[in-house]
Amino acid sequence: MGEVKKIMSRRETFFGLHFDLHPGPGDTQLGEHITEDMIADLLEKVQPDFVQYDCKGHAGYTGYPTKIGWASPGIKKDSLEIWRKVTKEYGVGLFIHYSGVWDSVAVEHHPEWACINADGTSDKNETSTFGPYCDELLIPQLEEVADAYDLNGVWVDGDCWAVKIDFSPAAKEAFTKATGIKEIPTKRGDPYWAEYLAFQREQFRKYVTRYVNALHAHKHGFEVTSNWLYSTLVPEPITVPIDFISGDFSPGDSVNTARLEARYIGSTGMPWDLMAWGFNQGNNCSWTIKTAVQLKQESAVVLAQGGGFQIYYQPTRAGWIDGWMIDIMAEVAEFCRKRQQVSHKTQPVPQVALLLSSASIYDKTDRLFGPWGELLNPLQGVLHGLLELHYSVDVMAEHKLMENLSQYPVIVLPECHKITDDLRFALVNYVRDGGQLLLVGAESTSQFKDMLGVTYEGEPADTGTYVKAGNGMAWLGGVWQKVNPTTAKIVGERYPTQDGRGKGECAVIVNPYGKGQVGAIYGPMGSVFYRSHYPVIRKMLSDIMQRLFPQPMVELKAPPCVDVSLRRQGDRLLVHLANTAGMQVSASYAVTDFIPQLGPMELIVHLEKKPKKVYVVPDDFEIKSHWSDGKLSVLIPKMNIHSVIVIES
Repeated sequence: MGEVKKIMSRRETFFGLHFDLHPGPGDTQLGEHITEDMIADLLEKVQPDFVQYDCKGHAGYTGYPTKIGWASPGIKKDSLEIWRKVTKEYGVGLFIHYSGVWDSVAVEHHPEWACINADGTSDKNETSTFGPYCDELLIPQLEEVADAYDLNGVWVDGDCWAVKIDFSPAAKEAFTKATGIKEIPTKRGDPYWAEYLAFQREQFRKYVTRYVNALHAHKHGFEVTSNWLYSTLVPEPITVPIDFISGDFSPGDSVNTARLEARYIGSTGMPWDLMAWGFNQGNNCSWTIKTAVQLKQESAVVLAQGGGFQIYYQPTRAGWIDGWMIDIMAEVAEFCRKRQQVSHKTQPVPQVALLLSSASIYDKTDRLFGPWGELLNPLQGVLHGLLELHYSVDVMAEHKLMENLSQYPVIVLPECHKITDDLRFALVNYVRDGGQLLLVGAESTSQFKDMLGVTYEGEPADTGTYVKAGNGMAWLGGVWQKVNPTTAKIVGERYPTQDGRGKGECAVIVNPYGKGQVGAIYGPMGSVFYRSHYPVIRKMLSDIMQRLFPQPMVELKAPPCVDVSLRRQGDRLLVHLANTAGMQVSASYAVTDFIPQLGPMELIVHLEKKPKKVYVVPDDFEIKSHWSDGKLSVLIPKMNIHSVIVIES
């Protein structure tokens, strides 16, 4: 085995593995088949920086013999004891998977700990953040298990995405005490509904802060996160003292989910990783392990944004992990390691910033936190369109965009009906000072009427619309705002049918404002593109973006399935190219084993000075490059899943 390496802080880790079982009362074999040799074989072949192993799932039963809560009756061997022994021998961090707010057996034994629904019934699964659950079970149990196995940290699941609006007497009393409001709302439309949700969100932050601080104080170096906190599910300024951000993205539409989450979390400035599910299921099918090829493609869009990567598997109920599964893990790990030096903790080069409006989401939802479902479709549609046009895009909420506004040549607002007054004022000044702003949708454009150079005719209306771009037309129906240009220039037109003769109505405009420009698409481009990915709609987006951003730092002559991410690492400029062709999106094709090779393609990078060196990582093919008159041309003969063009200045 050689010299034991030092266990890394989770803030520095790059590749890991996650195993959970969610133990229950019906288990009979927990840990029975686990051996030290199995774990050693896995660690030697995969060489992860950390492992997260099962401790307590949503059912609330532990997989270890707790003295504080409820252990599953099916424990045959102490799994954590064996995993800790071997991981420590190999210098690998051991974290645990632990369900937080969601604890069904705790609620069963302590109904007074339960969250109370609006109809007065006790929730069967979720605990109340206003009750004693955190102090009487969660914190003492985590302290117990941290000490018993000398753990390195905890990944708390079933937390922000599971917490529910609480109507318990304690919650109501606390709300009235804090606000003076005695009339407790129970649904949207009631007075003070928004205030009640905001108060409960703050209570969740206090709950997580309470257990994070307690665990930090109890065990030096113990690292804590709450799954999905400060991702798109909680698009807020970071106030809770977690050590890193992490989340497990969709087992199905994985690449698309990871594309968005990686860009958002990567903008927070926190250490982070994303977890891919190592398995998926077809329609009316059971779970089946993904191929290494599929997981490599999922990892690529995470690595391209500077994050760490981990894979989630479930062993057998007895804890066994078969050798062929370990081989898949090892192959994906090798793929990631080859790219680690030019991906992990790299910094974005500002090009296009896309707003995720927390103000708009919180105003429309009756959840405390995400996932937001269809509310994010417009954002994702615009993101996909920009990526298919090879723009390097970062996704930010209002607070982060405000911090970085002046750095970005172009800001894009997808369909959002509400943004903060501070951001609206800042965006107006941003354009006046020379920035380029693109507004998408009737609601977004209505918030900037005075700078768009059009007159409005009537109210937005649901319209059967076809847009014209290039040599084609495509359906783009939905809510459109009718406008007539005054100073604005029409960039795109729309028609009631696929008859494109004659002059259509104004669909897309660009207008000078101060030293900058503002563009507007007056219909639901993001929503429709998310549902259709019609090439004509992409061309319409291209036409307006070319007016606003005629010369991005990087241009790529390649199919639309190549994502471009422009990153920096000291003096090195890094152009990440991720091949999304053949990505899994349909449950009828749940596991994929082939991604088509692309190429040749040409990359153009605008650089004032001739670079010292240009090369590709990994070096599995040769590239040719030439610099002249401020332009670097890189000829890429082929590309498989992910390549990084490294430019040293």
